[in-house]
Amino acid sequence: MSDVAVDEMSFEAAMAELEQVLGQLERGDVALDQSITLYERGAALKARCEAKLKEAEEKVAAITLDSDGNPTGLKPVEGL
Repeated sequence: MSDVAVDEMSFEAAMAELEQVLGQLERGDVALDQSITLYERGAALKARCEAKLKEAEEKVAAITLDSDGNPTGLKPVEGL
């Protein structure tokens, strides 16, 4: 497990660590206490990945296109 706080991780780093956590849990070769810790870390990593994906989707949705399909700018994002 990484010492980096989950809320500071990039999507790629969180996804890579989540894959490692899942691998350890699937193998079942860790003690119960460590399994619980891994599960909690995995849940936090999953939430981080979901948040980063939502953020990216919102950015993509804000891109405006001209009649030829070329990006022309960004739509104002509601709530900002």
